[in-house]
Amino acid sequence: MSYLIFQRFSLIIQTIRLARPVELSDHPSERFKRMALLAFGQKKMFNKPLVGFFHFLIYIGFVLINIEILEIILDGILGTHRLFAPFIGSFYSGLMNFFEILAGGVFLACVFFFLRRGVFRTGRLQAANHKELVGFPVKDAYQILLIEVVLMLALWTMNGADSVLQTRGVEHYQSVGSFIISGHLTGFLSTLSTSALVLLERGAWWFHILGILSFAQYVTYSKHLHIFFAFPSAYFSSLESSAKMSAMPAVMHEVKLMLGQPVEEQPVTNAKFGAKDVMDLTWKNALDAYSCTECGRCTEQCPANQTGRALSPRKIMMDTRDRLEEVGGILKANRGAFVDDGKSLFDRISAEELRACTSCQACVEACPMELSPLNIILEMRRFQIMELSDAPGAWNAMFANVETNQSPWKFNPADRLNWAKE
Repeated sequence: MSYLIFQRFSLIIQTIRLARPVELSDHPSERFKRMALLAFGQKKMFNKPLVGFFHFLIYIGFVLINIEILEIILDGILGTHRLFAPFIGSFYSGLMNFFEILAGGVFLACVFFFLRRGVFRTGRLQAANHKELVGFPVKDAYQILLIEVVLMLALWTMNGADSVLQTRGVEHYQSVGSFIISGHLTGFLSTLSTSALVLLERGAWWFHILGILSFAQYVTYSKHLHIFFAFPSAYFSSLESSAKMSAMPAVMHEVKLMLGQPVEEQPVTNAKFGAKDVMDLTWKNALDAYSCTECGRCTEQCPANQTGRALSPRKIMMDTRDRLEEVGGILKANRGAFVDDGKSLFDRISAEELRACTSCQACVEACPMELSPLNIILEMRRFQIMELSDAPGAWNAMFANVETNQSPWKFNPADRLNWAKE
């Protein structure tokens, strides 16, 4: 299982590295601070306090309960039972009860998110409202919640059976004290025979450990990949204002020449402007696509989407990730070599979606991880207009006026302030 997980991550990283390089290693202390606030601290999740609280319960439970998973794995390898108990003494019981409470928090959070999706039917999470969620995305969300609930139940079952076996003095089950949640199961479990309890405890142990490993493998194909990629994505996020758009070196060179400003040597550029496919984006754009949680906060805040336009920033991220997955499949089939399949991002993202974007930055501001659908839209729109010459007539007229008159309007630049004379 570990080998399969390693292979999967290797393929994802190989796919991301097909994208254009970009330097994002400056100001490491500030970047670590951003990672601590956005990824570890869940800072922007708490813009919606109730959702942020329950998400934090799942997050902190996932992180800390893995300490107990470490003990379970070592017990299996070494043939021991509750390996850490002799080393930390009476503190062990308190630690296990802390993990049980965390498991309870995870269980309640999963129930809350089940209700929020299936009963209260939050609009941005419904496939009926957003076509990008049709099929696997909704099924994936429910499956993850169900898996987490079942894993918590398996943990409590294992501990409950263990508690009863301790009281019966069964060999291998040393006394470590009672458990705060699974202790409530002992009344029912006490009616079972010792052999049945051992079978139940061992079955829950195996189910839990195999479930965790299977979950880790499944996550690499799921939107929950952000569990791993949220940290590097936050670290490498832009330190500049989200309102700043990157310039194209070749264009900046020409503009400076036109304005008589000093210029450096002609920059080395790609053969085309903008991005046609994922290889033309930066590796940070690709990492963002894999880090997207599909929460829909970006789409919820997008003014174009609110007014009924085709654009959904979440769909932009999901389409980019789907194309990356398609490219990854080609790499896997050809032993690491990419073979052109005649497809591109434009097969998934329409011209109408790209033109609907107002570049207002609402999607970037709303994203809990400050991912940027806008960067992808801008690069694709640059290719669309500058390479494909695919722009509405009104846009072309505006571009011509900017080029000849240095303004969007068709009059002499010297007359620009005539409107203010009276």
